[in-house]
Amino acid sequence: MILDEQVITIISAEYVGEYKIKLSFNDNTIQLVDLFPFLNSSLNPLIRKYLDKQEFRKFKIDNGDLEWNDYDLCFPIADLYENNIKP
Repeated sequence: MILDEQVITIISAEYVGEYKIKLSFNDNTIQLVDLFPFLNSSLNPLIRKYLDKQEFRKFKIDNGDLEWNDYDLCFPIADLYENNIKP
């Protein structure tokens, strides 16, 4: 995502509980993103497996993106930045 000529990336991600992740971006924006509604409403078993909190907590930041299991699950950076994850 590019905002005012700056490429926006995630610089840190912290699990805070109940499928919520605190994300810090390289422009000092911070978002608390709740991914439970998205995961819970999905019918896809490859996504629903992340309702297992042990699996969910295995996220990492890779090249500024938040991802799980080598991009098995990831979200558009713009949606995370705007805290706009729709079920």
